[in-house]
Amino acid sequence: MIRGKIKLLFLTVLLVGIFGLIGCNKKAAKVVPPTPPPAPAAPTATLAAAPDMIQQGQSTTLNWSTQNANDIVISGLGTVPASGSRSITPGSSTTYTLTAKGPGGSQDASTRVTVNVPVARSQPGESEQDLFARSVKDVYFDYDKSNLRFADVAIAAADAKFLAQHPDLKVVIEGHCDDRGSEEYNLALGASRANSVKEALANNGVGADRITTISYGKERPFCSSENDQCWQQNRRDHFTAQQ
Repeated sequence: MIRGKIKLLFLTVLLVGIFGLIGCNKKAAKVVPPTPPPAPAAPTATLAAAPDMIQQGQSTTLNWSTQNANDIVISGLGTVPASGSRSITPGSSTTYTLTAKGPGGSQDASTRVTVNVPVARSQPGESEQDLFARSVKDVYFDYDKSNLRFADVAIAAADAKFLAQHPDLKVVIEGHCDDRGSEEYNLALGASRANSVKEALANNGVGADRITTISYGKERPFCSSENDQCWQQNRRDHFTAQQ
């Protein structure tokens, strides 16, 4: 009886040991990390003008399309929908750039509209000075600003083209301001405005030796009323010709 119990206990211990060894030899199951979400798709963008060459005064149409973008801006137009079209009438040759931004990054697309400007010609009995006054347009500025507005960039470019067609003419750029602010401040602002247009003309091929700048500040207003419309007329660069 005792031997049988001892034998049974021995077998039990032996079996526990064997199963324990088997359990120790089992490998722990590998933990598989979850698959990361896919990276956001990069934006795509296209921009085209049809037609891309026009005569001055004519219109063309910008067409654009984007994908995977939530912030779309076209230079000169501002924020636009993800896709669309818009009729434009640029005053001079202009490059338009679309920038599309989204979670996946940023993408640019550009197109250039070439504007053919007719050569300004004198009318019978018209002097070159008269032709200058008829063809060269003043450039206007926002309040307290000296940088060219988008529309006035095209005006400055057209002025530069006229000067390129009449190389014997020299130009004086007069910087003007409205009557708000001190005399000293407006003289400095007028000088900055005149230099901005001088730089624009130079960038369009007019030699710097043909350009003189002067600031009149608020000394020579074009309009004397105290209202926004009048103040806008006085915030300008005016051109006079010299030979």
